[in-house]
Order: sequence, then structure tokens, then C-alpha cells
Amino acid sequence: MYRHFFVLLLLCIASFTSLGAQEKTGVKKPVSLIPLRDAFAKSDTGPEALETLVFRTFGRQNLLMGKVGARMEDRIAAWALVNPSPARVIDPKGNLIGELKPVGDKGLQVLVQELPNFTNFTYRVEVGGMILLAGEFHVEIYQMPPEWTASKDIPVGKIEHFEFSQSKIFPNTVRQVSVYVPAQYQAGTKPGLFVWQDGTRHCDPNGQMRATVVMDHLIARKLMPLVIGVFIDPGRKPGQKPGDKAANRGFEYDSLGDAYVRLVTEEILPEVKKRYSLDWSDDPTLRAIAGGSSGGICAFTAAWERPDQFGKVLSWVGSFVNLRGGHVYPALVRKAERKPLRVYLLDGRNDLDNPFGNWPIANLNMAAALKFAGYDYRFDYGECFHGSKGMAASLPDALRWLWRP
Repeated sequence: MYRHFFVLLLLCIASFTSLGAQEKTGVKKPVSLIPLRDAFAKSDTGPEALETLVFRTFGRQNLLMGKVGARMEDRIAAWALVNPSPARVIDPKGNLIGELKPVGDKGLQVLVQELPNFTNFTYRVEVGGMILLAGEFHVEIYQMPPEWTASKDIPVGKIEHFEFSQSKIFPNTVRQVSVYVPAQYQAGTKPGLFVWQDGTRHCDPNGQMRATVVMDHLIARKLMPLVIGVFIDPGRKPGQKPGDKAANRGFEYDSLGDAYVRLVTEEILPEVKKRYSLDWSDDPTLRAIAGGSSGGICAFTAAWERPDQFGKVLSWVGSFVNLRGGHVYPALVRKAERKPLRVYLLDGRNDLDNPFGNWPIANLNMAAALKFAGYDYRFDYGECFHGSKGMAASLPDALRWLWRP
């Protein structure tokens, strides 16, 4: 018991020491797993070369102090440890995934495997019946479209940022707002409008979604109209830092009713117009609203409540489940008079399933309801997990469909 406590104490000290060094010198980019995979695939790689490569990949100090190394890159998974007893990787049911192979004569052991795409790979590392590490590898890899990358031949729009803290609809909140103005915009004109929830991360030109980069491409090639993009973050509470998870997100996004669309139309958009001397069309067919997860149901709710403001909806892995009553939408869509909306949905069979509901089934039900009610809709259903990776890979195609004449 005391020996285990002493080992844990040493590991904690090592972690804090490592963190302190990172703060001083900057976080280094992890060593790629590809050379390690290739080395184990070759029969002529000597034990000394393998040992050097393993220590460089996982960190010599961490392994020698008893830490189990676990890494994933693309579809490559790798585990390493130093222990005189044989180690193995097992699944939650105790089935063998693989035995770690010894490297040299100092107890160093390694296992490298390639995992299938679109899997949640849950594992335990075990030595002598004792579990030393448990975790999960999430494998979701896409071929990204060319529009995801900026091109020197495509004019780049301008992105401005400001902080908004004067909301009367959601008082005591502060949020980041980013405004995208295409390079082709001319003052005095009225282009379309595209509002995005969870805006900061989606307008980041180096992020996962890269919405502004995709719009640069499509606007330049006239595959979507000129639009002003307004990217809105959910509200943070006083005292929360900009990088903190927004405390008001669930309340704003998952609640039914018109509160959020009023925030957008009565508070945020007028502020954008005033700050940047911008304007846009009043035609709802030239105004779209987008979001993922709770942001997806939020986008649909905004258009559902105010189809005179937003005629297009882009929703991926939408939370049409019972977080705050959103599971009722399929029934509402079937029974209510059809509204003048064009709706794009994306989800996958690997999306969430938890006490609030089953996200794939919820989106399948939404798509079926839209079809039954005669909506102009499209539903792309594949393998995606909960998140934005699947939407990022499909975004150019989705926007071409959404903004088609």
C-alpha cells in the first residue's frame, strides 16, 4: 500500500516538473508515431535503435519512472512501459487486444497497432492482473476537401472581433462575436447573412471547421452568394475567462422559444451594423443560421420561431433530444403548417446515446418529419461521432446545397 502511494507521489512530482518545464520552454510537438510503426514492421531494426525510438516517442523519464505511455496518431495506436513482467492490452470485457513486445533486456515493452476508422477503442493496460492504465482512443478520420485550405488564388475575407456584454435578454453574460466580411463586399450593398453558433471556433481559419475559408472559396467561385458572417459565442457568466466553457450555453441553445433568436436579431445584429457600418438583405431566403450539437437545435429553433428572419438552417449532430424539451420537434414539424425553411442535417451512427436520448435516432426522426411535412431538406447520415469533424469534411458540399438557387 505504502509502496503504491510512493510511486503515485513520484509520478505526480514528475508531472508537475514536466508541466513547469513546458511553461518555461513551450509545449513541444509530439513525436510522430509513424517511424515507430515502420520500425516495428521491419525485421532488421536492431533492439538498440528500437529502444532509442521508443524513449524518444514516449519520453525516457516518464517510462523509467513507471508511467505507461499511450498515444494515438491517425489510426496508429501505441502503448509502452518499463516493467519486468509481461504486459498486455485488453478490452473492457477482458478480451486480449495485444501483448506488449519486449525491446532489449531492461523491461521495456511496446505494442503498436493500426485501428479501424470510426471506432471508439476502449482499452486497459494490465500487468500480472493489475490494471496500470485505462483509456479510450477515438478514431474518426476524413479526407478533407480542397476548400478547407486557403489558396493564394482565392481572395480572403476580413474577420473582426468584439465582446458583447450588454444583453437584456440574457443579462449578466458576456460573449465573443466575430464578423466575417468577404473580400468582394462593397459598401452600400445588401448581401446575404450567415449566423453561426459557437462562433469563435468555427471562424478560426486554422481550426476544425474553417467556415470562413470555405466561404472564401465558394463565394469566389460563385457557388454561394456574397454573405456577411456573424459568429456568436454562447454567454459566459461574470468571472469566467474567455477560454472557459460558457456557463450559459445549454440554457441559451437547448431551450425552446424565441429568447435566443431575439438576442440575435434585437441585440447582436444591430450592434454589428453599428460597429462596422454593415447591412444585409431582409430577404429570409438570403439569411441562414448554423450550429452543431446544442448549437444545431438552437439554429433550428431560431428559424422555426422566426422564419421571417432565417430561411435556411445548417445543423450537424443536432441535440434534438430531451435536454430542455427539444425531443418534441419531430412531432411539432409533422403537425404544424409547413414553414418556408430549407434545412440541412448531418449526423452519424456513432453519435451520442445517453440518458437524454439517442442523437442518431433523434436526427433520423427529424429528417423523417421534414420529409413527411414536405420541407426542402437534406439529411447526410454516415459514420460521424459527436463533434464537428464530419461537418468540416462535408461543409463545402453542404453550403453549395443550402445556398443553391
